[in-house]
Amino acid sequence: MAAGQRARMMEETRAKLLRAAREAFAEKGFAEASMDELTAAAGLTRGALYHNFGDKKGLLHAVIEQLDAEMVEKARETGRRAATPWAGFLEECVAYIELALEPEIQRIMLLDGPAVLGDPSRWPGQTACLRTTTETIQALIEAGTLRPVDAEAAARLVNGAALDAALWVAAADEPRAVLPKAIEAFRCLASGLLKEGG
Repeated sequence: MAAGQRARMMEETRAKLLRAAREAFAEKGFAEASMDELTAAAGLTRGALYHNFGDKKGLLHAVIEQLDAEMVEKARETGRRAATPWAGFLEECVAYIELALEPEIQRIMLLDGPAVLGDPSRWPGQTACLRTTTETIQALIEAGTLRPVDAEAAARLVNGAALDAALWVAAADEPRAVLPKAIEAFRCLASGLLKEGG
């Protein structure tokens, strides 16, 4: 078998496992999802799961990375449609919070993920997000839109507020009732960074 064909087969195996895991984790939750049922649904063996992800926790980590990348892209797409860079940044953050209503994201990313993998602010995807937010805030400071504060400090606080708002929405008994409160408070907090007259 050629190396290219082997690589394609490995990628197909990973994709099948990720699809089956997303479905199982979203429907049953991480704890209740059976590895045997999950691998059977993918038409694969537990050995394939172990080989590609190490264990069920490794598979959850990979699913979360995939979901996180999709969330970031959806939020950015919302931000791109805004009239100004500041409005785009704010809309991107709000879109991230709103994604907490999507059942798959709610269950896997915001409920099971932190319970199994620990503090989401330490996940690799969040580190990349922090870097991007810091760059965006620095550009807004240089443009005179935001106050001259430390960009990384502001980014950490903004990201933390957006993440905590999303976690609150996801864990609420009535997420749709909590969402507008979370967004309103987030907008007020973030707007405190604006330069007077900005």
